Amino acid sequence: MKRVEIIKLLEAGEVGATVCVKGWVRTKRGSKNVAFIALNDGTCLNSIQVVADVDQFAEDDLRRITTGASISVSGELAASKGAGQKVEIVAEQLEILGEAPADEYPLQPKKHSMEFLRDIAHLRFRTNTFSAVFRIRHALSFSVHEFFNKNGFYHIHTPIITGSDAEGAGEMFKVTNFDLNNIPRNEEGAIDFRQDFFESETNLTVSGQLEAELAALALSKVYTFGPTFRAENSNTSRHLAEFWMIEPEVAFADLAENMDLAQDFLRYTINYVLENCKEDLNFLNRRFEEIESKKPKNERSDSGLIEKLEYVLRDDFKRITYSEAIDILRNCKPNKKKKFNYIIEGWGADLQSEHERYLVEKHFKSPVIIYDYPADIKAFYMRQNDDNQTVAAMDVLFPGIGEIIGGSQREERLDVLKKKMADFNIPEDEMQWYLDTRRFGTVPHSGFGLGFERLMLFVTGMTNIRDVIAFPRTPGNAKF
Repeated sequence: MKRVEIIKLLEAGEVGATVCVKGWVRTKRGSKNVAFIALNDGTCLNSIQVVADVDQFAEDDLRRITTGASISVSGELAASKGAGQKVEIVAEQLEILGEAPADEYPLQPKKHSMEFLRDIAHLRFRTNTFSAVFRIRHALSFSVHEFFNKNGFYHIHTPIITGSDAEGAGEMFKVTNFDLNNIPRNEEGAIDFRQDFFESETNLTVSGQLEAELAALALSKVYTFGPTFRAENSNTSRHLAEFWMIEPEVAFADLAENMDLAQDFLRYTINYVLENCKEDLNFLNRRFEEIESKKPKNERSDSGLIEKLEYVLRDDFKRITYSEAIDILRNCKPNKKKKFNYIIEGWGADLQSEHERYLVEKHFKSPVIIYDYPADIKAFYMRQNDDNQTVAAMDVLFPGIGEIIGGSQREERLDVLKKKMADFNIPEDEMQWYLDTRRFGTVPHSGFGLGFERLMLFVTGMTNIRDVIAFPRTPGNAKF
């Protein structure tokens, strides 16, 4: 008999029909006469109850059906007599596909810490929390492509291996096929990259932006959505060494249009999840409220997870200049009373997460877009403003997260771009391909970058970025 997905039975199963389901046992309970098995196949949060008459099945087979075991069940779909479920399956045939010995299987039906579950990331998909998170991750990913496709963008696959440093930060993973015990040297004693696979020094990319710019300057509107890598030794709840970035680039667009795009994009994707992931969001909302209730009152969130998502959709994001943000922060109580870890003393300070969250959560109580940042604290490719002090950059700030998007109008003027590259010690000969787009048919253009896992943190209410990606890569950890 053909297998039916559990989600379809729970949504529209026909009582009286004979069905076959397959999945993993969440729990088994019962008496000497009947066994009740909660079976889940990952298609939805809820399990379907299987009712097995003990007299119809071998005692040894029922004993081997334990939490974590995979089974196939055939039987009649019946109206459920229990609370909280419309239908259940009265088992006529049971087949054990894979055992999970109770004394060895680590995911027993009890609460487990997030730290423990990260250690068994190969099994944590089977928990309610992580099955919900990764169903939402799929939906959110789909909404990204749907948004851009509906708005006339072309998806560009930018390289993972690159010879350029898009951020100028130097925190990149090197790519080589050298024998590390016998690295060739040139006459000066330096590494001879001419003998390496690509015949030059190469790294894993930190961004697909520069390559996306090349495509935008021919196709007008493009976006990338792929893995990026940062060799930053940050062992925090907000950093990963491997993460996914969404980077649109738009020709003929200025900074104001870039801010419009960022707002429209975020609202579309969040609304998509609200409309299509209700069951999983309700579960994560209950989890969020339980966690918040255990915090001190002054640290609790003012709203639940779903309220927080809906609140982003209500009004336009507040837009302020960097200078306005500095004035607000410099004169706020936490700064004056030195409660910030990083005290704001004046213009030019690089805003930290605590400052960003104050603006969003306390001052405006709204998502905020800050624009026109000091040139000294932003990347070389951002367009110089007429004041020669600031660049046409923007950051979108969200509650609980801080910066969720960073972007800018790109510097399209060849002479200005070359000067900025010199200021940042970026050799022109390594970036001739990038400069060519300013030599030949340059146009104003803009774009931004969104760390997908940051958006996942916001949408799911999870507090550690390692819990919204399947197999986190962090300092000291490349397991699985």
